[in-house]
Amino acid sequence: MTPIAEFLGANDPENFLTAFWILYILINVLSIIVFNLGFARKLPLLKNIVIYAAMLFGNMFITFLAFTLPIIESLFLAALVLGIYKLQLRRHKQLASEEE
Repeated sequence: MTPIAEFLGANDPENFLTAFWILYILINVLSIIVFNLGFARKLPLLKNIVIYAAMLFGNMFITFLAFTLPIIESLFLAALVLGIYKLQLRRHKQLASEEE
């Protein structure tokens, strides 16, 4: 079990379902953040709906892996790295526009 799954009490059969849904929500939130930070251009509404629906469906299977693999930790680090990258990119663009 990963530390997050153990913290949520996934070892206890009575808490497994609650831990599963909390992990599922965390994975969905972090996946959406990583998706939005990773793609520079905006997509049309219908494509976004299809992508988010596929993400919500696929994350159900990833949640089962999150009990033994560091999925949430990896998504958190990916969001952190992409967030830092976006901030640096925005800062660089502002400095470049000020120099002109």
